Amino acid sequence: MKTLTFILLALLSIQISAQTTINGTVLNSKNEPIEGANIYLQGTYDGSTSGAGGTFSFKTSETGTQNLVVSFLSYETYTMMGDISFMQDLTIKLLDDVNTLDAVVLSAGTFAAGDNSKVNVLKPLDVVTTASALGDFVGALQTLPGTTTVAEDGRLFVRGGDANETQIFIDGIRVFTPYSPTTNNAPTRGRYSPFLFDGITFSTGGYSAEYGQALSSVLLLNTVDEPDQEKTDIGIMSVGATLGNTQKWEKSSVSVNASYINLAPYNAIFKNRNDWIKPFETVSGEAVFRRKTNAGLFKLYSAFDATGFELTQEDINEPEGAYIKLRNNNVYVNGSYDGVLSPTWSIFGGMSFTHAKNNLNVIESQINDTENSLHAKLKFKNRISNRLKLYFGTEYFATNFDERYQDETIEANNYGYNNNIAATYAEADIFLSKKLAFKTGLRGEYSTIFKDFKIAPRLSLAYKTSGKSQLSLAYGEFYQNPSSEVLKFNQDLNSEQTSHYIFNYQYNADRKLFRAEAYYKTYSNLVKYDSDFANFDSNYSNSGSGFARGVDFFWRDSKSLKNFDYWLSYSFLDTKRDYKNYLTKAQPDFANTHNLSIVGKYWVDKWRSQLGFSFAHASGRTYTNPNNPGFLNVKTKAFNSLSVNWAYLISPQKILYASVNNVLGFKNVNGYQYANTPDVNGNYNRRALQPATDQFFFVGFFWTISEDKKSNQLDNL
Repeated sequence: MKTLTFILLALLSIQISAQTTINGTVLNSKNEPIEGANIYLQGTYDGSTSGAGGTFSFKTSETGTQNLVVSFLSYETYTMMGDISFMQDLTIKLLDDVNTLDAVVLSAGTFAAGDNSKVNVLKPLDVVTTASALGDFVGALQTLPGTTTVAEDGRLFVRGGDANETQIFIDGIRVFTPYSPTTNNAPTRGRYSPFLFDGITFSTGGYSAEYGQALSSVLLLNTVDEPDQEKTDIGIMSVGATLGNTQKWEKSSVSVNASYINLAPYNAIFKNRNDWIKPFETVSGEAVFRRKTNAGLFKLYSAFDATGFELTQEDINEPEGAYIKLRNNNVYVNGSYDGVLSPTWSIFGGMSFTHAKNNLNVIESQINDTENSLHAKLKFKNRISNRLKLYFGTEYFATNFDERYQDETIEANNYGYNNNIAATYAEADIFLSKKLAFKTGLRGEYSTIFKDFKIAPRLSLAYKTSGKSQLSLAYGEFYQNPSSEVLKFNQDLNSEQTSHYIFNYQYNADRKLFRAEAYYKTYSNLVKYDSDFANFDSNYSNSGSGFARGVDFFWRDSKSLKNFDYWLSYSFLDTKRDYKNYLTKAQPDFANTHNLSIVGKYWVDKWRSQLGFSFAHASGRTYTNPNNPGFLNVKTKAFNSLSVNWAYLISPQKILYASVNNVLGFKNVNGYQYANTPDVNGNYNRRALQPATDQFFFVGFFWTISEDKKSNQLDNL
């Protein structure tokens, strides 16, 4: 027994003498001690936590090379590989985790909305609950600063740029014809249903090197990755009907939407200057198929619509009016794959195809045009660490545009062009700390139509000034080929160019957000021609130029008042440009100096209703009065519009919805049309151009049929 005891004591003493002590101190980047950090040897139970002074100490019987791991909440995990015998009196500094919610965000020039956004300015749900939007994503975005109120158009005009300077992408892939066709002085709408999207990123300038061929803005729409439930949506409206269905399986799902719109009821209630022979009518459908793989997600999105109308418009120069007939068919198909290659590498690839065909009759002219466009894209992301992420990719655009024109005096003529653009880019996100980060990138584009290669640098910087606020800067060079209305007649031109400079301040508290942003843009190589409109015999050049500068403010608060969510936005814009047929540099006729938007939404429990309103004010826009000397020498009166909406929850799955645009009936004027010849007194007579849909009343009943009987229809509207 004594012998056994002696042996055990000897073995124990040998074990104790073989143990090694590991100790040290854990500090942050400011050399302040961190209490409560976890310290351990990877793959063992040996470890400890740091004390009040950041110190730690523990013993281990492990030997040789080991991994020492130190971790603490809001800090990056630290790993040290080395021999156990040297892990003594260590000083370990933990770096701030730049992926935490309170870390700096690169946000200059960008409004983001979605589950993956750290700063939500406009939620996807706002597209269909904002009174003035009428379910159109462009209408909702027009309540944000940086946009200009052009009520008779309906497209996005951003910071002094015309609507052609804003490009739209679905799941990262270009949409070439995003708007439904319309007649003069009647606003267009986006073709795509907001119910299929759960993420919106609206960049008013300074955007990533990943995107090109846009001088002013890019709008990114992301379809839903995974629907929450199987359901059927039925909508019956005063101007049409909608039907949607979603099915889910283990690894895949599909969502389809179909709609029919006919504005005959609207034309009957709200009389206008148009003599409608056939009212505006459109049939459309969309489908999204999703398939999960072991390493990623495949999506296939497709959309189709057929639109037509026929009318005679009042025209001061046509006693019997101007006859217009249009028939449009549009098909868009988009496929993409987003996947993981390794713990640090990911890949994205996608392709879209657009086929758009317009048959247009204007008075005695017949115009038939067809556009076929393709966009292919491949990009990679390398997450080297939380502090360094690299992006690079390549893409290819191909457009074939063909137009056939004839009238009573000219035999049929064909116009058109083929335009292919190859582009590549590289970009890096660099987080120096949780407070300081920047993004730098370079984009190169080669245009076969011009046989020209352009280099576009991009840079943005963000600094966290406090726990709730930050400052951002952005700079970028941007290029874009002239529009189809020019290229179909002349291809002996160059890309148009602009430079963006942006300074941004952002304050983000609990359900409160304030943004202030100043910017300056210069334009060069803008296309000019010497005729009233772009024509086959016009003389073209790239001698145009311009500038735009201003400041935007935005405030959103959904906390201060119970059940009330509201936002305010204001933009000041100073811009002049010399392009198209301009006689001199002047404020464009689509630009407002002042734009104000106020949006509010209030939930009333007793009424089981959401009440909303939107008010828009915009200062007058320029137009040329031939009775006075000068070019774009007069301004219209200010634009004002108050819209209201009401959503009544009949049951969790049934809702009654009503909205009225311009409920007070403001007589807004977009400009004036003047006679081509003066009267007996030498004056040119005029008529006011008022929006054809300046006042619009909409009623709808929406019903969701799903297995989840508690599903709230307000979540879908």
